[in-house]
Amino acid sequence: MIRQFELVEAVKAYDSSVDEEMLNRAYVFSMKAHGAQMRESGDPYFSHPLEVAGILTGLKLGALSIATALLHDTVEDTLTTIDELERQFGPEVAGLVNGVTKLSRIELQSDRTQQAENFRKLVLAMSDDIRVLLVKLADRLHNMRTLHYIQNPEKRRRIARETMDIYAPLANRIGLQDMKDELQDLAFAELNPDARNSVLARLSYLRQEGSTKVPIVLRELEETLREGGIEASITGREKKAYSIWQKMERKNISFEQLADIMAFRIVVAKPEDCYWALGVLHRRYRVVPGRFKDYLSTPKPNGYRSLHTGVLGPERQRIEIQIRTQEMQDIAERGLAAHWQYKEGPASSTEGRQYHWLRELLELLETASGPEEFLEETKLGMFQDQVFCFTPKGDLIALPRGATPVDFAYAVHSEIGNTCVGAKVNGRMLPLRSPLHNGDQVDIVTSKAQTPSPTWEEFSVTSKARMSIRRFVRSKQRNQYMQLGRAILERALQNEGNDFDEKRFADICNSFHCANAGDLYAAVGEGRYTVEEILKAAFPDKSLRARTGNVISMARRKRKKKAGENPIPIRGLIPGMAVHYAACCSPLPGDRIVGIVAKGKGVMIHTIDCEILPSFDELSDRWVDVAWDVDAEDAATHVGRVRLVVLNEPGTLGNLSTVIASSGGNINNLKITNRSTDFFDLVIDIEVQDAKHLTGIIAALRASPVINAVERARG
Repeated sequence: MIRQFELVEAVKAYDSSVDEEMLNRAYVFSMKAHGAQMRESGDPYFSHPLEVAGILTGLKLGALSIATALLHDTVEDTLTTIDELERQFGPEVAGLVNGVTKLSRIELQSDRTQQAENFRKLVLAMSDDIRVLLVKLADRLHNMRTLHYIQNPEKRRRIARETMDIYAPLANRIGLQDMKDELQDLAFAELNPDARNSVLARLSYLRQEGSTKVPIVLRELEETLREGGIEASITGREKKAYSIWQKMERKNISFEQLADIMAFRIVVAKPEDCYWALGVLHRRYRVVPGRFKDYLSTPKPNGYRSLHTGVLGPERQRIEIQIRTQEMQDIAERGLAAHWQYKEGPASSTEGRQYHWLRELLELLETASGPEEFLEETKLGMFQDQVFCFTPKGDLIALPRGATPVDFAYAVHSEIGNTCVGAKVNGRMLPLRSPLHNGDQVDIVTSKAQTPSPTWEEFSVTSKARMSIRRFVRSKQRNQYMQLGRAILERALQNEGNDFDEKRFADICNSFHCANAGDLYAAVGEGRYTVEEILKAAFPDKSLRARTGNVISMARRKRKKKAGENPIPIRGLIPGMAVHYAACCSPLPGDRIVGIVAKGKGVMIHTIDCEILPSFDELSDRWVDVAWDVDAEDAATHVGRVRLVVLNEPGTLGNLSTVIASSGGNINNLKITNRSTDFFDLVIDIEVQDAKHLTGIIAALRASPVINAVERARG
């Protein structure tokens, strides 16, 4: 455990003007506050805030941040209050400690809600002062280093999973590469110890095999650069076990196929020397195709800058080389802390590319329906690899891998996303669902008449796009429910000979947990409350029967059999049993099927991979083992559904219908689900004989030049 004077000396080593008196007071205050408290390891509890402070000295943070680290658990785990800290250490330290402090369990309903609410509070606090996040990450790092002392295995796994999903990506976002690697590796040891031990065993063997080669490679690289007139320091570093495992899984390759288990870092004097050194190395050694990355001209969003290249280097070894200056090295090691342009004082400045992600988190907070949705979407967004695309003006937009023009549009601005109708990618119009690639230049076409389509959420990957689309859909659904609920209540009162009185409904909103009459109408339209309940509360002095039978008639017409139509060719059913094809999956002869008994409807036939089948898992008595009767004469036609993207040009629909007709199909129904300047999205129901027949039609459609994409639709 680091001693008091050692902590002060560690801070003075990089900040000679440090407020020693405040650090000493914070040290003594925390030690007294925690008193005889013990950690699960058996160490005094005070050792934890002391170790957190020690981690922050490694990031060279100032006295206020170190004091916050010493005091960060006093409010949560002792009788100390925020007001007391403010009196003793000032409003800035008190504010930082409050930002790091978790919410009380009493305020929350479940562990999941607690995690979501705490993360929401953390985001708001670090948007005011990013040092809150630095203290929180140091706190989590020390907790992970001592995780093995916790006896409850479920608690250990929960903490490790939270670290992997939230804190390691946050460390990466602010450029703390070493901290991110250690957090991931410690969590990996708990979540998948067998895999980690396997990787470590392979690394140990590789280390023994290469113990003589690494010095040879270092010497030859130094000589090569010296001959090229470049002074540089060269070091080697080994990838962490989790990084290796992650890459093996992502690329589906073996340990032996990895080329960057050992990387060599070259540190030069000036940025221009980076390119000079790269040229010298590329002249001397063969380049491994696809391994060059220029993070100097296009830095990562967290500020990381370096040149990466892979070469067939000394001893015919495939090696990865990173070339950077000392300043770039400091940023790579200490991330945002190395960007610090002030010792202490207001840290709320969110300018600069390394803060762009934080502004995005705040936007997500505004659009999320609740803290749990915010947490899930944030985890999804932070945990993905990135591609870098450009606007027509040359501005860089970083997006998750697999992002589409819709994601790009929302990343530029929410209004551009909401009014997006098309996209030119590298000068060529492409469908909005097209994946973007590194270096693409994207020009978004907008229209004031456009609104977000609910189908966009299917192919959007960024949290901002998905939540903006979801918010619009929720708003649209609410309006529809509100209109429907009002119409139901109006008709019910009209049937009873009463006038509609909006004031009466406004007066009873609180009884139904609604903010206003509009929310009440929406609740009725959504079916959360019955008309009888609402009318009884609104008109307690009258006896209203709420005859709502004719308010909205849902047409439930049974399909009439055509003359001479054969029975459905399915085996395994009781003769005479009513049978219907499920619209959710549109089964065809040749598909593997299952029957589900539906009350009042008979048996619904689903394909075996239908998405709604899991909802019947607990109703095993309703499952019926059925199959197509291949021996039956089936002259009836069946309807298969396809989804297409076609060019918006004259003759397209004529070409489409000709292809289907020439393949023996008949268009039963056609719907345009989305239209843009250059493309139409269609859903077509086609009368076919069986699944094989539909597959043949799809193949014929794919051969047509006017059809961009086609697939069988489910539902």
